[in-house]
Amino acid sequence: MNEYSFDWSDVAFSNKKSIQNLKLIFILASREMSETRLKQLIREYLPQGNILMGISKEDYVYGFEDQPQFKMLKVGRIQKIINQVNASKSQNKIYVIRYFHNEEQYIVEKLKVVSVVAIRGSWKGSFHLNPLFFLLSRSNVPYQLVSPFASELEAKVYAENVQNIITFDTPKIINTESEVMRVVGSVARLSFDHTFQTGAVLTRSSGKKYGVLLQTYNKVVPYQSYAMHHGASREVNFSPPNDLNHYDTVHAEVEMLIEAQKGMIDLNGCTL
Repeated sequence: MNEYSFDWSDVAFSNKKSIQNLKLIFILASREMSETRLKQLIREYLPQGNILMGISKEDYVYGFEDQPQFKMLKVGRIQKIINQVNASKSQNKIYVIRYFHNEEQYIVEKLKVVSVVAIRGSWKGSFHLNPLFFLLSRSNVPYQLVSPFASELEAKVYAENVQNIITFDTPKIINTESEVMRVVGSVARLSFDHTFQTGAVLTRSSGKKYGVLLQTYNKVVPYQSYAMHHGASREVNFSPPNDLNHYDTVHAEVEMLIEAQKGMIDLNGCTL
């Protein structure tokens, strides 16, 4: 640790006055982002005050473990840029704090940050259903939801690259319904929807065995990282839980029907 680096486990039970006096703009622990995007954020917020950069102790967005599209940003990726800023003549500096996901609201409350910046796609579910949102609302702390990408092109390229590395083997013949459902769960993990992921598997049974014909998932449209870049419609419209009036994906079942028609698959006698 150095003068610009904190760990919430150390700060939580210590005197916080010196940190509170920094009047920090808190960038919440973020999903991974490029150096280009980080530099954009620094240019925007550093002139306004000191930045507190959150770094998650979890490797993935909490609730989306081991999914490459929900990988969290680590300090090693950004330390060089932070060091350069802090070694410069800038009056404002960048501080780093490491913490676990469920400690976020306590950091905001106890360190008395002046504002919060949240990087879209860095939490599971809608931000306005998060306990942190209610804390910000009660305490009148201003907040912004911003993109993890530097541009539309970067968002599209990121989605394509990640989709190319998400792979799993699906057996052509499956013996039990419970095994089919395990495949459904694996397929669902291809979705970039950070509210919930849904998978679908089309099978044709032969005796007590199931032959796999197709597998699909709820795909974010028009491209997988669109909601992360532009904002999920549920969050933009403050949609309540389970409200399907604001939806960012094609349903897995609809995607299945489309793919079945493309492949000219006869759905008679099939099981979804």
